[in-house]
Amino acid sequence: MKKAILATKIGMTQIFAEDGTLIPVTVLEAGPCVVTQVKTQENDGYSAVQVGFVDKKDRIINKDKGGNREIIHAHGVNKPLKGHFEKAGVSSKRYVREFRFENAEEYALAQEIKADIFAVGDKVDASAISKGKGFQGAIKRLGQSRGPMAHGSKFHRHQGSNGACSSPSRVFKGKGMPGHMGNKKVTIKNLEVVRVDADKNLLLVKGSVPGPKKSLITIKETTKVEA
Repeated sequence: MKKAILATKIGMTQIFAEDGTLIPVTVLEAGPCVVTQVKTQENDGYSAVQVGFVDKKDRIINKDKGGNREIIHAHGVNKPLKGHFEKAGVSSKRYVREFRFENAEEYALAQEIKADIFAVGDKVDASAISKGKGFQGAIKRLGQSRGPMAHGSKFHRHQGSNGACSSPSRVFKGKGMPGHMGNKKVTIKNLEVVRVDADKNLLLVKGSVPGPKKSLITIKETTKVEA
């Protein structure tokens, strides 16, 4: 059975193992997620579980009609999504994601998935949108070296040669250049779960996890097989 859950990043801290070893960890608030749809091989062509995470509050709109204020209770999602959540018997959710499980048929609508599906020692993959750094030069973005900083040099943090001269008279595709840095999906594989707090829905994962605080993190059972 494959395991997966949605989480939000709280931040980093450190804990001590039983032997006194200091372990840097990322604290994740994992779940509870609720099942909003179960996809089967017969109906959809593949087996998967769709889950929702974090309640989305409804909006209250005040409208003034000819001096009479009217309060309209508007839903935080559009009508198709509202009907989708009502069919599953759950409240509106901010995040909806899908996980492919071999045993998807064993899940039921509105079933909760909590942090205790993982145990200490499990290896997981963490995926998230990395921090956006904006437009950056080649030194910060790609780790390229700078030029001389003295003796009349006018070349410090520029990029340098982009290619050969008359042959091939062009810059090859994929040449590392200044540009937009960060704000893309990043996956770190084979992270170890060092502590699980089922009461508070917390997962402590060894090492760092991509993304800023309060960002959405997808935690899956790792696909990396150690030799």
